[in-house]
Amino acid sequence: AVKYQLPIVQVVEPLDATAEELVEIRSGRVCFAGEGIAVGSRQLDGLRTKQAKALAIEELSKIGLGREAINYKLRDWLFSRQRFWGEPFPILHELGTDGQPNGQIRAVPMEDLPVDLPYLEDYKPHGRPEPPLGKADASWLYVELDGKRYRRETNTMPQWAGSCWYYLRFISPGCSSAFVDRQQEAAWMPVDLYIGGAEHAVLHLLYARFWHKVLYDRGYVSQPEPFQKLVNQGMILSYAFKDQRGALVSVDLVQEDAEGVAKHVQTGETLQRIVAKMSKALKNVVDPEGVVKEYGADALRLYEMFMGPLEATKPWSMQGVNGVRNFLDRVWRLIVDSKSEESRLSEAVQDIATSSEQDLVVHNTIAAVTQDVENLSFNTAIARMMEFVNHFTKESVRPKSAMETLTLLLAPFAPHVSEELWRILGHPESLAYAPWPQADPEKMKIASLEVPVQVNGKVRTKVVMPVGIDSEEAERLAKSHPRISELLEGHTVVKAVVVPGKMINFVIKPA
Repeated sequence: AVKYQLPIVQVVEPLDATAEELVEIRSGRVCFAGEGIAVGSRQLDGLRTKQAKALAIEELSKIGLGREAINYKLRDWLFSRQRFWGEPFPILHELGTDGQPNGQIRAVPMEDLPVDLPYLEDYKPHGRPEPPLGKADASWLYVELDGKRYRRETNTMPQWAGSCWYYLRFISPGCSSAFVDRQQEAAWMPVDLYIGGAEHAVLHLLYARFWHKVLYDRGYVSQPEPFQKLVNQGMILSYAFKDQRGALVSVDLVQEDAEGVAKHVQTGETLQRIVAKMSKALKNVVDPEGVVKEYGADALRLYEMFMGPLEATKPWSMQGVNGVRNFLDRVWRLIVDSKSEESRLSEAVQDIATSSEQDLVVHNTIAAVTQDVENLSFNTAIARMMEFVNHFTKESVRPKSAMETLTLLLAPFAPHVSEELWRILGHPESLAYAPWPQADPEKMKIASLEVPVQVNGKVRTKVVMPVGIDSEEAERLAKSHPRISELLEGHTVVKAVVVPGKMINFVIKPA
């Protein structure tokens, strides 16, 4: 309007514009196209934008000048690429008597599928509209069928042609009669758990679900939805530095002193340490190969899972890797004789039955780790195993069965050291063939508790009591304890407050 000097007529009065903005809009110098109150629109005046639109549509429909319609933003999916790499379309173009396509097409016969890419000496784009496959040998490019001559489609499919349905092909990769075996597909689908980055939700998963819906509507798959559960793993960040202007500084230009103060090596400016994405430009990328060489693959795996919740964004810390490696060393010393030059079982590990207290630790750990793994709470599962190790490190004699349980629980997190420990524990076959430990609910029950006993509100001692005893029995046991009986001597118990399994308090006064 401004370019062609057309008048800007105000038809909407904004609801929250400033006085200066209203002057510009009402004068016609600025066009306001937001939500507001209709003005200069005859019978629409005074109506909110939504109401004004509805009335305008109604009036136009009555006089036959228009009707309500929904404009969808969906567009046809451009599924062709003018490049060599990609799946060839199994489409044939019929050629007329002049050797040119006559507009008739047909699919490649089933027995000739899949269509393989031909060998090309030069498959690079050549700047012409014709795709690189147009340079293929005539023996591949042209086909004779039913007395007619055809030319193959020379566009290729994009990467979505393979990535949208790979999960179906994984079910029966050896099936040569179809893209997936019907019976196996019905048995395995849908996918129970899909773990992928958040960026997949917008592209890959959207297209994969669309593709699957089409296959379902056509009757080729048994389930309407491809994935039951989606989990987006968080990003692992690294430390970076920025100057006083907020500009990021490459790590190779930073010098940290013993106190952790970071300075720019060229300017001497003190820098702020921050957490940011790993970047080649910032040179703060952590090389996993270097971590594996120094700490081992198991430590790398274990630390990645111990950093925090799977979905959380977390900063990388080499001190954390070192801490996890120390834990693995403790597990090793718990089972293996560290003084021996050979890897052999520690004398502390003996083939004896577990005590009731040890059973409590073992079976509660099994239950907790199993539940944590099911919930993808790997960090808390590792914490449970650390508690297990802390408990049994104090034991001078460790039941072999308890050490076997720990090894099996640790295996998914640290497979290499677990296999070694399994062999040292006397199992020649891989632990992959051993069943996952099962928690016994009966052995998870606590038989007794330490109950704090107070006298006039002050804790004097703790008394071990059976779980589930009544208040009278708890009071009797507390009074029979030497320390409590000594304090009660020569005093009258005014009141006994008993909270079973929690605490006991005697309120006393001199007799």
